Amino acid sequence: MKVVLQRVKSANVSVDNKTIGEIGPGIVLLIGAADGDTSEDVRKMAYKCLNMRIFEDQAGKMNLSCLKLGYDVMVISQFTLIADTRKGHRPSFSEAMEPQKAEELYHEFVEACRAEDLDVAEGEFGAHMLVQINNWGPVTIILDSKS
Repeated sequence: MKVVLQRVKSANVSVDNKTIGEIGPGIVLLIGAADGDTSEDVRKMAYKCLNMRIFEDQAGKMNLSCLKLGYDVMVISQFTLIADTRKGHRPSFSEAMEPQKAEELYHEFVEACRAEDLDVAEGEFGAHMLVQINNWGPVTIILDSKS
């Protein structure tokens, strides 16, 4: 499982010109599931993301997490994170998990975040979405459950 984590001042997601989720300060998590990913990967990645210390403390050091501060979370499915770009100029998605299983893991991920009593917004799995992200910093971290 791959996740792109972005620290944001705010974000929103819309489908067919209708806003379906929005958050204030917090994190946006773009997640992609690969063949072989499991519920264990979901738990590991959700825990890691929510506890990533990317928010500044009073001394200006990145010492605080989204969970510690009670900030918002937005989860967006993005299978293109699993792209294999080693050959040519057309990405291959052959390592991406088949959609039905990936959707199950996506919903598990959302529920793992909600279990921490945070406000969690989400996109719509498989939909064409417009995601507006006001990156704060900018701070962007790429995580891989296999690393």
